[in-house]
Amino acid sequence: ALSGGEQQMLAIGRALMTNPRLLLLDEPSEGLAPLIVAEVGQVLLRLKAQGLSIVLVEQNTGLALKVADDVAILNSGRIAFDGSVAEIRERTDILETHLGVL
Repeated sequence: ALSGGEQQMLAIGRALMTNPRLLLLDEPSEGLAPLIVAEVGQVLLRLKAQGLSIVLVEQNTGLALKVADDVAILNSGRIAFDGSVAEIRERTDILETHLGVL
């Protein structure tokens, strides 16, 4: 009976109950309304600020760049880019070619 956003928050909460040093997330924004995506992003930023390491696999570029310190872009199983968020923001060619955004 939970909404998609509630289910995602519950999954994150369940993972945090073990007090992990590393949180692995695969597409936490998939299928969620934009307001809920923003809420998930805020939760991830709070966890990051508390010192939790997070590996985030995400197609939502806005969310990924908001939360990440470093970015790796995979294309056909190969690394197309590996660098900081600041570097990827400057590389509009990479953003357009691999992510379809500017």
